[in-house]
Amino acid sequence: MKVNIEIDCSPLEARQFFGLPDVQPMQTAVMEKLQQQMMTNIQSVSPEALMQSWFTFDPKLAERFQDMFAAMAGLGGRPDGKKK
Repeated sequence: MKVNIEIDCSPLEARQFFGLPDVQPMQTAVMEKLQQQMMTNIQSVSPEALMQSWFTFDPKLAERFQDMFAAMAGLGGRPDGKKK
C-alpha cells in the first residue's frame, strides 16, 4: 500500500503550522546590517585603493609587476630572469 499526501502551503504557513518562530525580522535586521557594512567598506576595495595599498608596501612593487606581466606576455625580458 502506498499513500501520497501533497500539502500546498507557503513556507510561512508551514512554519506556523509546526510552531516554528518567525525569523523574518531577524533576517531583515541581519541583511540591513550586512548591507550597511558593505557600503561602508566599499571604498577600501576600489581598484584605486587596492593599488595604493599594494604599492605603498614596497616601492619597487610597480616595477616587479611590470616585469612579471612582460614576462607572462613574452614581451622582452629574459627567461633566466636576469636583466641585460
